[in-house]
Amino acid sequence: MILNELAQGLRPMGDGREWFKGLSESDQRKVLHALVLFCGQARAREEDVPESIARSGIRPTHTSAVMLTKWRFGMEALPAYELAKSFSLLVALFSIADTRRRTLHCAGGCGHPWHNLPDPPQDAS
Repeated sequence: MILNELAQGLRPMGDGREWFKGLSESDQRKVLHALVLFCGQARAREEDVPESIARSGIRPTHTSAVMLTKWRFGMEALPAYELAKSFSLLVALFSIADTRRRTLHCAGGCGHPWHNLPDPPQDAS
């Protein structure tokens, strides 16, 4: 749910990064694996990579960005210090691909529960 909210702009990316950092390393790797699958399901394209790097805010020379420019997705196997950068990059790629998919294939409405999310609850503080 959180990944789809991030991709659709229903949840701020800063909140997503904090959520990700709060996970155990094992769970972070599982999230990255799920994001890779989501990118595939959303039909991410190689030509989406430059925009995803720009949106993620990471430098094009970071390992995960270099891997993605070569269309390699084994980011869940990177060292722990690279996981947060990979998370930002993959969320950006997923967002680009999912937005295109919703625009092209689900414009008139669809039955995908992840495309029909309610707005997340607002923090009362």
